[in-house]
Amino acid sequence: MSASHSAQGKEAPYYYVPADSGHPVRTALALLVVGLGAAAWVNGVGWGKWAVLAGFLGVIAVLYFWFGDAIAESEGGLFSKRVDLSYRWGMSWFIFSEVMFFAGFFGALWYVRTITTPWLGDMDHRLLLWPDFQAVWPNFGPAGVVEHFQTVGPFWLPTINTALLLTSGVTLTISHHALRANHRGSAIFWLAATVLLGFTFVACQAYEYHHAYSELNLKFNSGAYGSLFYMLTGFHGFHVIMGATMLTVILVRLIRGHFTADHHFGFEGAAWYWHFVDVVWLGLYLFVYWF
Repeated sequence: MSASHSAQGKEAPYYYVPADSGHPVRTALALLVVGLGAAAWVNGVGWGKWAVLAGFLGVIAVLYFWFGDAIAESEGGLFSKRVDLSYRWGMSWFIFSEVMFFAGFFGALWYVRTITTPWLGDMDHRLLLWPDFQAVWPNFGPAGVVEHFQTVGPFWLPTINTALLLTSGVTLTISHHALRANHRGSAIFWLAATVLLGFTFVACQAYEYHHAYSELNLKFNSGAYGSLFYMLTGFHGFHVIMGATMLTVILVRLIRGHFTADHHFGFEGAAWYWHFVDVVWLGLYLFVYWF
């Protein structure tokens, strides 16, 4: 993430266009390795998991240098207000794509619960297909195909995680206001608290997964419920990790003296993403754990 202007207040009078870069090609190659490794892994090929690991490490390395170049350009005063506007539009469309991503999974949850399950449980389908099928949510499939499992309720870990994320949204907002007031020390403190809360959320969710898998027998193949539970909460957890990592980078930059009270889109872009993650979790908390 980059700022629109340097900490020294320098601003380019033109729209900066960077030179040709090999970063996109290197990222594509690393992602190709991830995809090939994942395909091999799910088919039981031994080297698959190592290829996935190598690909992800490659992606991280490329992003480190790519973001470093963007930060150097920003701090060197190469960016103008037009570049700042481009970053804002880019981040806005990125978050919109993420909204559509999660909308697909929430839509699948709604469709399975309110349409497919009652449809398979009506008289015609019960007589012709699965006489023992029970149209309840969650269900164990026809004729007990799915091993018995227990669902994950809202108490207590999901509720604790909700409190953690909501609190992190508050601390991030306080940090943002402190930065705008040019209180850098306070901004650093509250942003560090936000990062700590974010990674604490991840740790709690990891413990929840262990509990669900080992004690509740809830697995990815536990019918539609198990698949949707792990897809929704797992992808959200991945986004929390990414958001907390972004905020960690912003924290390091803030400590190094980057950003000004008026120009700090790097901070704002990461904050937008974090608040989006908070809102998605509220939907998960209601529709996955409560309803």
